Amino acid sequence: MTTDQTPQSLEFECETGNYHTFCPISCVAWLYQKIEDSFFLVIGTKTCGYFLQNAMGVMIFAEPRYAMAELEEGDISAQLNDYEELKRLCLQIKRDRNPSVIVWIGTCTTEIIKMDLEGLAPKLEAELGIPIVTARANGLDYAFTQGEDTVLAAMAHKCPKEAPKVEAEKEERNAISKLLNFGRQKEEVAAEESEYVDHPPLVLFGSLPDPVVTNLTLELKKQGIKVSGWLPAKRYTELPVIEEGYYVSGVNPFLSRTATTLMRRRKCKLIGAPFPIGPDGTRAWIEKICSVFGIEPKGLDEREAHIWENLEEYVKLVRGKSVFFMGDNLLEISLARFLIRCGMTCPEIGIPYMDKRYQKAELDLLEKTCQEMGVPTPKIIEKPDNYNQIQRIYELNPDLVITGMAHANPLEARGINTKWSVEFTFAQIHGFTNARDILELATRPLRRNNSLKDLGWDKLVKEEAKV
Repeated sequence: MTTDQTPQSLEFECETGNYHTFCPISCVAWLYQKIEDSFFLVIGTKTCGYFLQNAMGVMIFAEPRYAMAELEEGDISAQLNDYEELKRLCLQIKRDRNPSVIVWIGTCTTEIIKMDLEGLAPKLEAELGIPIVTARANGLDYAFTQGEDTVLAAMAHKCPKEAPKVEAEKEERNAISKLLNFGRQKEEVAAEESEYVDHPPLVLFGSLPDPVVTNLTLELKKQGIKVSGWLPAKRYTELPVIEEGYYVSGVNPFLSRTATTLMRRRKCKLIGAPFPIGPDGTRAWIEKICSVFGIEPKGLDEREAHIWENLEEYVKLVRGKSVFFMGDNLLEISLARFLIRCGMTCPEIGIPYMDKRYQKAELDLLEKTCQEMGVPTPKIIEKPDNYNQIQRIYELNPDLVITGMAHANPLEARGINTKWSVEFTFAQIHGFTNARDILELATRPLRRNNSLKDLGWDKLVKEEAKV
């Protein structure tokens, strides 16, 4: 019996290996750029400082808004006053930078010595007059990208519960504002509002670059859906209003804690959709949001078909080839689903942490994609043991392995093509228009091999790999 005649269900396994990923405090690298009026204070040891220096050394000229509060032996042995020391640092930050918010990032050390950051923050916040958001991003409990999840979950508590009425009244009294909205401009504003369907407020969560935020907002606007706000916003002072009953939807697979916080603490309704990665995922994401609001989606068939047509030069490079995910950034399920849709097979997906409830729609789409493409469903391994994984890679001999940086060079030395998963974290991969960037990254090792063959170097490389 052939594969496409026998639908297979996904198989899950947990090997309980360690997290072989970057430290989650690296979320500072993209969050400080996204939230422009913020300042991030990482509270940890010199090791954390060295890591951040290496991880963000390329941004040294960008005047980054982050710092290290380095714990010394006196702090660790509880002989110094945490409150006074943090107060001194935050006063210096306020004087030098005057941010709208200070985000405290707790590390492994603060966890081990039981430093009460959540207890200290409200007291110091009241004294300084600056909001302080406390997030635990320690590598003991969280994988690489989950650092963002803990920050956004903490920030969700700070979102206003209702629109500030005083500001609205001030806006009405502003004569200049009335003049700006007079005549043609006022008609344009009214015309723009009329494009939207009447539906409950929708807030999207997940940190994305501004062009991608604009792109996804416009894709929903084409369907008559208005996005009320994004978490995080470009500025902390512009955090979205989140009232009870608001609808929320995530754009990244690693934000399960944020989703839980929004549902339980803020009483929001979560739209469980696949994630907008690849044309297939973006279409499914839009369709699910439309279905929740009772809207008939328009033009998505043509839109997706047009994108696939433009991707054909890349798709023909991967069609019929196999890809293996070792597990690093929690984007593995979405990327595997997209690459299977491109014609690849995927024997195994390693993932550091799997929340089956939050990723249910994505898992269902992965299963459906495998059935439609007539390929076996991948085995999903949570917290994979890397030693066992490498043995399986040798046995399966996949055409491409997407892995953390630690294993890339050793695998390459043995003649196995690799791609760093961290590159997908920092690339713009969401939405219809960015699908090309995913394949640009995924096919780079394969294109390099083709170039080597043309030059006749492939035989030399294979001989060296044997040695």
